[in-house]
Amino acid sequence: MQETAFSNIVIMLSQIEEDSSVPKSIRGKIKSMISMLNDKCIEHEIKCDRSLQELDDIANDPGMPVYIRTQIWNILSALESGR
Repeated sequence: MQETAFSNIVIMLSQIEEDSSVPKSIRGKIKSMISMLNDKCIEHEIKCDRSLQELDDIANDPGMPVYIRTQIWNILSALESGR
């Protein structure tokens, strides 16, 4: 996955993080994921794998609003297609 693809994913995650209807615990996880994706010292494959795992956990959270879950699935698809 290229750096521009990670940049697009960071933008999508930032939009979710700024949404006040997202539970605070989820926003914290997304914020740490954004930091990890922006870290130049971590290899792309590791970034991708960690993000996929974390987003899968977030998407299965019962407190997640449905429209946010759909956005997360879109991000998951983008990550999986870039592997």
